[in-house]
Amino acid sequence: MRICIYGAGAIGGYLGVMLARTGYDVGLIARGPHMEAIQRHGLTLRIGGEEFTERIPCSDQPADLGPQDFVIVTLKAHSVPAVVDRMTALLADDTAVVMAVNGVPWWYFHQLPGPYADRRVESVDPGGRQWRTIGPARAIGCVVYPACEMPEPGVIEHIEGDRFSLGEPGGEKTERIASLAEALRKSGLKAPIRPRIRDEIWVKLWGNLSFNPISALTGATLETICRDPETRAVARAMMVEAQEIGEKLGVRFPVDVDRRIAGAEAVGAHRTSMLQDLQRGRAMEIDALVTAVAELGRLTEVPTPTIDAVLALVRQRAREAGCY
Repeated sequence: MRICIYGAGAIGGYLGVMLARTGYDVGLIARGPHMEAIQRHGLTLRIGGEEFTERIPCSDQPADLGPQDFVIVTLKAHSVPAVVDRMTALLADDTAVVMAVNGVPWWYFHQLPGPYADRRVESVDPGGRQWRTIGPARAIGCVVYPACEMPEPGVIEHIEGDRFSLGEPGGEKTERIASLAEALRKSGLKAPIRPRIRDEIWVKLWGNLSFNPISALTGATLETICRDPETRAVARAMMVEAQEIGEKLGVRFPVDVDRRIAGAEAVGAHRTSMLQDLQRGRAMEIDALVTAVAELGRLTEVPTPTIDAVLALVRQRAREAGCY
């Protein structure tokens, strides 16, 4: 089984080392000093008080790795459209592409029963580029739960979590998803196969939609946002709007809004990824996490006044910082 990790940063690097340690044929796509460090010294993973280094083929040119059985994309959503043409060098006729990316996925409406089948999500797939080039039939959904950091080039530090939930857009348990889940489990990771992967996407998206932009606007941690009555109320209003959209699309939410907020509060004084990106001057995941939900609100004719207001503010904040 040949597996390419496209975007071997914190999460991708963690996956790459775990799979390589188990003996799988892994290749990495990275760039810059991180790629150079991996090429010179291997990729190091610090986890559970131990440190492992694996020599893994790594390039910034997908053609160097050739066709794969699986391509696991661990880039941020806004970075994917620009690389899809180069990604084709990794694709054989039966290559599956696992979108381990936060937010509303570009394949969302593939095999979705009902009136919205095969719609495109313009916010995350401008002009349908991923839909046309990768093709929705290749897509496997993935919800990522681990937290990892990259303290220096060539080094990944695992913070917590080991679950990567998987799901076919149509909900079936195919041979390809079963073989991928087995590879992840043999590598020490949890990889449940979900018949309704969109439900799990929305539960994670619920928090990313609300807490990420609020934290970027205020500088507050998850704990502070949830405990302050005013910011909690804004987050809750955004989540209520999102729930109505999701339910119109057939999503079943397994927990209620207040329980979801309580779960975020329990994480503690955590700075969201969007706040971290803002502070580091990096592009922020606004479109996949917020703009796309507003787009789905228009599609389903669900009013999203709170989401729209926060979206306008965080876009302006990001523009002023050169992060959008």
